Amino acid sequence: MRNNFAYFVTLIGASFWGLTGLFVDGLYNEGFTAWEIVTIRLTISTVILMSIIAIISPGKLRIQFKHIPHFIGLGVFGIVLFNWFYFTVMKQTSLSIAVVLLYTAPVFVTILSKYFFKESITSRKIASLFLTIVGCALAIQLLPVGRMQIPFISVVLGLLSAFFCGLYSIIGKEISRHYNFLTITVYALFMGSIFILPTSKLWNKSEAFQSIDVWFNICGIVIISTIGAYTLYTFGLTHIESSKAAILGAMEPIVAVLIGVIIFDDHLSFLQVIGIILVISAAFLTVYHKQRKINRHTKTEQ
Repeated sequence: MRNNFAYFVTLIGASFWGLTGLFVDGLYNEGFTAWEIVTIRLTISTVILMSIIAIISPGKLRIQFKHIPHFIGLGVFGIVLFNWFYFTVMKQTSLSIAVVLLYTAPVFVTILSKYFFKESITSRKIASLFLTIVGCALAIQLLPVGRMQIPFISVVLGLLSAFFCGLYSIIGKEISRHYNFLTITVYALFMGSIFILPTSKLWNKSEAFQSIDVWFNICGIVIISTIGAYTLYTFGLTHIESSKAAILGAMEPIVAVLIGVIIFDDHLSFLQVIGIILVISAAFLTVYHKQRKINRHTKTEQ
């Protein structure tokens, strides 16, 4: 496979994640709650993806009992709670602010990786984390001091969404040594569905599912922002370096913020725009450092 095609596929996958807010807002307008939207996203995605894998490659549905806790962690914490916190902040503030808070996830990934994978915290990483914190503070108007208009609870929930998003990367990295990316994705979705479906009470909203607009948004969030995003991004990831894929993954917040401004009429001040740029720049700084580190290891081994 040519690298250019792999880059293109990865870029499209990350962009599809950035479209999530578009469909979430549509379901909010139809009367669904954040918890119900997460349930719809996970349950229908699980049914479709598991059916496809069962037909095309049933062997990928085999897992070992000892790894079930990993999939529960991915599904319940890395998907259900992450999505719920993310969608709640989106409802309370705006899509742009929600995605900026979410993009503080590298802070948590760096800290967790230090303890779980013994990865060193270098000066480059510290600089990246500093840019992330300052950028986030500007984006949510914590800086300049006294100008913050976003509810404190929204900031807390936004940071929790980032933490659980980061936790998915940590658990996913560990379990990826044992299974194909499709196996990991489908069982993460499946475990999340088992956890959330019984508590959602979606059956009480049967009338809402008779709306064409509802099914339009459901198809969008399931087919494009979940199945399409995960499969395209991960497929591209298998053909290019992970650090390069991470750089292309920065397309997600860019697309999300653009949708927030263009479609949802989110108003951003100059300092908020600077904050968003700092957060995205911090991610680029981190992955570029990671690439250099990998290259040094490769030369040493040779």
